[in-house]
Amino acid sequence: MSHIFPRHSRQSLPTVSHGDGPFLIDTNGKSYFDSIGGAAVSCLGHSDAKVTEAIKAQLDKLAFAHTGFFTSDPAEELADTLIAHAPKGLDRVYLVSGGSEAVESALKLARQYFLEIDQPKRRHIIARKQSYHGNTLGALAAGGNQWRRDPYDPLLMESHHISACYTYRDQLATETAFEYGQRIANELDDQINELGAENVMAFIAEPVVGATSGATPPVEGYFKRIREICDAHGVLLILDEVMCGMGRTGTLFASEQDGISPDICAIAKGLGAGYQPIGAMMCTAKIHDTIRDGSGFFQHGHTYMGHPAAAAGALAVLKRLTDDGIAERVAPLGDKLTEALNTTFGQHPYIGDIRGRGLFMGIEIVQDRETKTPFDPSANVAGKIKAAAFEAGLMCYPMGGTIDGVRGAHILLAPPFIMEDAHIDLIVDGLKKAVDTAL
Repeated sequence: MSHIFPRHSRQSLPTVSHGDGPFLIDTNGKSYFDSIGGAAVSCLGHSDAKVTEAIKAQLDKLAFAHTGFFTSDPAEELADTLIAHAPKGLDRVYLVSGGSEAVESALKLARQYFLEIDQPKRRHIIARKQSYHGNTLGALAAGGNQWRRDPYDPLLMESHHISACYTYRDQLATETAFEYGQRIANELDDQINELGAENVMAFIAEPVVGATSGATPPVEGYFKRIREICDAHGVLLILDEVMCGMGRTGTLFASEQDGISPDICAIAKGLGAGYQPIGAMMCTAKIHDTIRDGSGFFQHGHTYMGHPAAAAGALAVLKRLTDDGIAERVAPLGDKLTEALNTTFGQHPYIGDIRGRGLFMGIEIVQDRETKTPFDPSANVAGKIKAAAFEAGLMCYPMGGTIDGVRGAHILLAPPFIMEDAHIDLIVDGLKKAVDTAL
């Protein structure tokens, strides 16, 4: 009997033995193609020699030193390398252990910034419906997925949510994609005015929404309008790139494709590629210097922040993505995957929408293509597809509650950047069999 507290207490899981590129192999010798990259984590697959050697070399020197006493070379070099590739304006890096910690740090930094500039009334956070920003209480409160929030609502701080940019279901037939984006972005302006700009601290959003709605990208001009609204009201823009960043959508930072820079950015997952737990919160020099020249310290911290071995691993990952050109493979591979998905599922009776950017794709499942009617939640469509795919040796990420946290379902794909063209057929064929088996 296992004494591990599992993610799903009624689920019996196979035991993983080892990794081989984009595959994981269990102790019975069965091979699984990881088309979700462990929830958009394993961008380099599971056996990258350069990354593992970098971690081993650092362990031979030092595993851990508390950042209250020391900095370290790998942490400093990782920060320098991130800033060298970051959107304009981001100038400081705060290393943590994962995405939820990065978002928590971002929210607390935003609050402290306004305290430092003597605007203590600014406390409200605005986010989007069907967003996901992490599972710690602050990050969960910012998120807009009601299914995840409900059990903990009495513990969550107050937050406010506007509509997501979700063209498949919300764009009107009478408006262009650009017009839709402007209309939906202007909800932020309305919400700020309703709350009073002097009371609003930050707006947080995923550039491409991940787990909750299935790789939902923004339309052109949407985030530029969001940036304008934040600037007009003195509200900080926090971009959560935990899932969609680090090359996943075709550029190292997803926001690059929208032509904007945030005030604060959260990254994780692909930053460590699964080789060590790590995340980072990045911010502008203005925010950092305001605190430096004011109280003098960020009133926050985590034991393992700046962990030397984790930083060494992330630095090796980042160099693989940039210096070795692996991130450059994402856009062309993404185009091929998109084409293959459209060829197979474009007219499938149970597939309503195929969307995403780069190697971050979502497939929305419907009961009726014409009306976009979803399956009843009791049908457990997502669970059945996941089980059928896994049985066939394909790891994918089906999720329910796509529309509002209860209704709808989708399949999320985020395969490793190292995959080859031949693996595209493996993904698409495996999905086709899983969908047909489940439905």
